Amino acid sequence: MEVAVYNGKDGVSAATQNNALKRKNLPTGHAEEIAISHSTFKAQRLKWNHTEGEASALVKPKRQKKGDPSIVDGEGAYRGPWAKYEDQDQAYEDEAAIAGAELASDEEYIEEAIVPPTMPALPAASTDYADSVGTSETTEFHGEEQFDYQGRTYMHVPQDLDIDLRQEAGTQKNYVPKKQIHVWKSHTKAITSLRFFPSSGHLLLSSSADSKLKIWDSFHSRSLLRTFSGHTKSVTDSSFSPSGTTFLSASYDRQMKLWDTEYGKCISRFTTGKIPHVIRFNPSEQNSHEFLAGMSDKKIVQFDTRSGEMTQEYDHHLGPVNTITFVDQDRRFITTSDDKSLRAWEYNIPVPIKFIAEPYMYSLVRASAHPSGKHVAFQSGDNQIVVYASTDRFRQNRKKSFRGHNNAGYAIDVSISPDGQFVMSGDSGGYVCFWDWKTCKMWHKMIAADGPVVCAQWHPQESSKVATAGLDGAIKYWD
Repeated sequence: MEVAVYNGKDGVSAATQNNALKRKNLPTGHAEEIAISHSTFKAQRLKWNHTEGEASALVKPKRQKKGDPSIVDGEGAYRGPWAKYEDQDQAYEDEAAIAGAELASDEEYIEEAIVPPTMPALPAASTDYADSVGTSETTEFHGEEQFDYQGRTYMHVPQDLDIDLRQEAGTQKNYVPKKQIHVWKSHTKAITSLRFFPSSGHLLLSSSADSKLKIWDSFHSRSLLRTFSGHTKSVTDSSFSPSGTTFLSASYDRQMKLWDTEYGKCISRFTTGKIPHVIRFNPSEQNSHEFLAGMSDKKIVQFDTRSGEMTQEYDHHLGPVNTITFVDQDRRFITTSDDKSLRAWEYNIPVPIKFIAEPYMYSLVRASAHPSGKHVAFQSGDNQIVVYASTDRFRQNRKKSFRGHNNAGYAIDVSISPDGQFVMSGDSGGYVCFWDWKTCKMWHKMIAADGPVVCAQWHPQESSKVATAGLDGAIKYWD
């Protein structure tokens, strides 16, 4: 605030009196503008008022007496801390009298001008509630022809290759890829997940922050086959069913949707009103119709895709859930959370059988089960990959720690080769890193993108093919 500070004649030295007279802007002296804070001005005003003797009484108005606690009502009743200032009631009465005064005969009532609102009109997107529930799903087929000469769709596992895609995953020896062989570009924003078709890997499912999911051909023409549109916000995760005929998607629009892989139809929708961060189908045959979803409200929810109802709720974490990994022949699962803990559960029993939370632990943001079924590798927030046993004790294997990459600040995928020989991870600097599982030494490190590489997946059948993706929206295929 700006105030005028007065300097009288007594405050001017003899040497500068002549100049001061020339600079006078008031009859009694010189006043100049200065900017000071409101609190400083208030302190100065109180100080000068107090020094003026009687004027100090005007600074602090007197309060009414607190009264006698023994008197409840009437004159001298107890007021205590609710005692008003003496002139407070009078001020209210004066204001009310002015407001309620009638107009004189020669006065005319003037209506106060209504100030037009200066707020700009809301954009159409903020008032368009029709799609907020995300029930308008569409799909588009991009291939040359939907059916081949035998009436088969892209779901048919190709048999005209030099590799048998029907054999069990992990039967071939894996090698570290050396060069880039293809780039898929169609997404307009960052890729959030990559999933190969179960067992055969002849299709690749990608989800993106542009709210769309796409299926690509990983053999033959390596073309875009189908786009799935239906979410209104970024897709957080996706998961194929064990058979691959359907897949799930989770999004920041709080919706989880079940899609038909072949024709792109949205079969059903699920929601709890919270944001799903991770979603996983149950891999076992008897429970393949059920899935788990880790939510932003610290819960893990279990849904039945046949009835569409929630069948179980696991509520012990203290932060948003990051990973869900099925272990022990799919009878148990391990979850991690932003609360920097790890919990193991029996499927369908909402009480954890193991709880691990150490002071040195960081958030475990991504997970990958080892093909042997004995270990799970977790991407830790302190630039390392840690390994926990997936058997009864769920202990950390202190001897297995994979370092040499940077992941802090990003949820970067970790993936183990089908034969269990190599561990792969993305990197915040644009690298893809490979380690030897037995020795924990870094085997290879290659540049894969200009920005962070957040998605990385091994092909389930090919010996040395991997897919990577980052924040630039491009999916790269390596061999």
